[in-house]
Amino acid sequence: MPETETTLDPAIAGRLKRSADGLVAAIVQEHGTGDVLMLAWMDDEALHRTLATGRATYWSRSRGEYWVKGATSGHFQHVRKVSLDCDGDALLVTVDQIGAACHTGTHTCFTDDLSVSGDPSVSGDPSVSGGLTVAGDLSVEA
Repeated sequence: MPETETTLDPAIAGRLKRSADGLVAAIVQEHGTGDVLMLAWMDDEALHRTLATGRATYWSRSRGEYWVKGATSGHFQHVRKVSLDCDGDALLVTVDQIGAACHTGTHTCFTDDLSVSGDPSVSGDPSVSGGLTVAGDLSVEA
């Protein structure tokens, strides 16, 4: 990753807990549906660019460069809100998604459901009822 000076607010930068390579996981959620669209990575500069422009900007680990979601595909993410989790090691980026979020052309990157064995109700989690439903409203409002 390049050594770049950023103008990210020092109060925000001070709360971030980065991986060994200086990155923070960015979970991307669609505003209108609540769908989790993708997971991407941000460093301080990518977060600064996202906050300053309202256009989702990430660090591409495979290409070794910054990328604005949609710059080549036309499938933009217009950022409505960015939230930092309680530990400072993950971001929730709430977006209006234009087109597909996934590079494969699907709405979300999370399309391959895996089989779960066992009875979730034995976990002791009181929010699990009969292993099938979760009590409470989990929707996100902006």
